[in-house]
Amino acid sequence: MSHRILLVDDEPDILEFVRYNLLKEGYEVFTACDGAQALATAAACRPHLILLDRMMPVMDGAETCRAIRRDPRLKDTVVVFLSALGEEEQQLTGFDIGADDYLVKPIRMKLLVSRVKAILKRIDDNAEAPAAGLSIDRERYTVRVDDREIALPRKEFALLELLCSAPGKLIPREEIYARIWGAEVVVGDRTIDVHIRKLRQKIGGQRITTVKGVGYRYEPDEDRTF
Repeated sequence: MSHRILLVDDEPDILEFVRYNLLKEGYEVFTACDGAQALATAAACRPHLILLDRMMPVMDGAETCRAIRRDPRLKDTVVVFLSALGEEEQQLTGFDIGADDYLVKPIRMKLLVSRVKAILKRIDDNAEAPAAGLSIDRERYTVRVDDREIALPRKEFALLELLCSAPGKLIPREEIYARIWGAEVVVGDRTIDVHIRKLRQKIGGQRITTVKGVGYRYEPDEDRTF
């Protein structure tokens, strides 16, 4: 399929260079030079992936990302920051406001194209193998398990959403801490375990598996055991 990609950056040279290389890969590419234009374009073309700069006029990348996450029409769109703001704190902030990934400029074009391909492949894989019997409502912080709707506290919801974003992929404990609680927040060693236990009680124990001492994995196949 032809994936739709929206590039958002206030530097025309960067837009044109990245656009040219992604067009060569067969993608359908749209561009915007500020956040406001990005929102209008995204609403019209419904991109699979948005590559979003952080420092822009009119609306910066952070404000744009928050607006994207509030738009139900873009609930399945993957947002990746492509920014010169590469400090760890900036990256963690990006994840906190809803980004799915964070790439730091300068980045070699071959590597950028490779990362884009990997992200889009993951989108396709997730679409082909949706979480069995489970759906997530980002607006209401609820999940539907089979015929039951369950309201979740924000941290439990964020944890489940992170795990479900990559079915079958192991998510290390360190990444979970960074993505859900942030590096500056001090939490106990058992914090994740407690949240996982509560999620299992609510959505079914076999959906989340444990790799002891390493991390957790969401398994859409309920026949798997742990």
